[in-house]
Amino acid sequence: MVLPPASTTRPAPASATHLWTLENGLTVAFERRSGLGFSFDLRLPWGSAHDPQGQEGSAAALEEWLHKGAAGRDARQLQDAFDDLGVRRGGGVGPEATRLSVSGLVGDLAAALRLVADVLLRPTLPPEEVPVLLDLARQDLESLEDSPTDLLALAARALAFAGQGLAHSTSGTRAGLAGISAQSLQGHFRRYGARGSFLGLVADLDAAEVERLIRQTFGEWQAGEATTLSAHFCPDQSTHIEYEGGEQTHLSLTAAGFAPQDPDWLRWQLALTALSGGSSSRLFYAVREERGLAYAVSASPLILGGQGFLSVYAGSTPDRAPETLAVIRAELERLQGGLNADEFRRAHAGLSASVVFGSESLRGRAHALTRDLALFGRVRSVASLRAELDALTLDEVNSFLSGYSPLRGANLVTLGPSATPPEATA
Repeated sequence: MVLPPASTTRPAPASATHLWTLENGLTVAFERRSGLGFSFDLRLPWGSAHDPQGQEGSAAALEEWLHKGAAGRDARQLQDAFDDLGVRRGGGVGPEATRLSVSGLVGDLAAALRLVADVLLRPTLPPEEVPVLLDLARQDLESLEDSPTDLLALAARALAFAGQGLAHSTSGTRAGLAGISAQSLQGHFRRYGARGSFLGLVADLDAAEVERLIRQTFGEWQAGEATTLSAHFCPDQSTHIEYEGGEQTHLSLTAAGFAPQDPDWLRWQLALTALSGGSSSRLFYAVREERGLAYAVSASPLILGGQGFLSVYAGSTPDRAPETLAVIRAELERLQGGLNADEFRRAHAGLSASVVFGSESLRGRAHALTRDLALFGRVRSVASLRAELDALTLDEVNSFLSGYSPLRGANLVTLGPSATPPEATA
């Protein structure tokens, strides 16, 4: 990933993205947009896949712990400080990163940034809260047993990326939670800081003013470490998970795809949109509309460790699960024959609309800024992304598809009441 050198500013026109990297390693992407509001998204380089072995659940517990008080405020006072600003907050812990997002009125931006900086730079970390947080995590794990789709997704990750810290829920494991203490969480927290963190900000402010504000607010943040997650795919595997309490058999296919920085990324995205991008897509029509095999069926990209993977899901009745799987496979194999003009046009329109609508909201654009830095190593402007899409042709996409084998090395995971899986191998 190529990022701006430390302590530099990239000059940019008023309509472009301004990029800065602080001496501690925090990279900031700012775009000016007229209006009364602001939104920022802060992506931190630690997620559940970075949990220490034997202490699974550390990232999620730490994220909760950080909000139990900061800079002389207890948990209630910290919550009140955010609420006094009237801001909307979001984020959470994923496999690769922890996100903190805030949106509000532009006049409250400086105060909102300072509160987030207090959480990260000056947390209280009261040790008496840790047992409570761990109990809540255990409750999350218990509720997971009632969600077959979540269990299926975890099982699919465990099969595809065995031994890489991706097999457990963000809440951890029962054994891992038993190994967590206030001391271990403090050690986990000390590992991380500004290095590898990305801040995306959208507001109607002068870029120089924003840079000064960011440097004043986060300039003292420790650098810490940034651990890069690697995702090595383990192909050609299958497993069945008995789930006697359910009435459906859930299917998951996972296969290698294309990385965000691969030249074929957009071609792959358009092909997946034609495959599973709406009621006229191939999977929806063949599986649900034509045969009534499944209420839900989808194919989407899964991005882990900078790599792209194909993830296919369907939920069917146990007796029709084998047919559902056969139809899905047939549609995946049929992709090599290419798209017709109508499919290309609809998929192109769907992707273009998602780019436009995704950039309309301040929150969506702020998140896109951090996502682009993390996945692409650069910020893609809406105009440039639309231009890339407009440059795609049907012949170009079909040439790509002629050499693409979606099922090569695919893994199959099934979860349902039957002891016999729909098919022995993927």
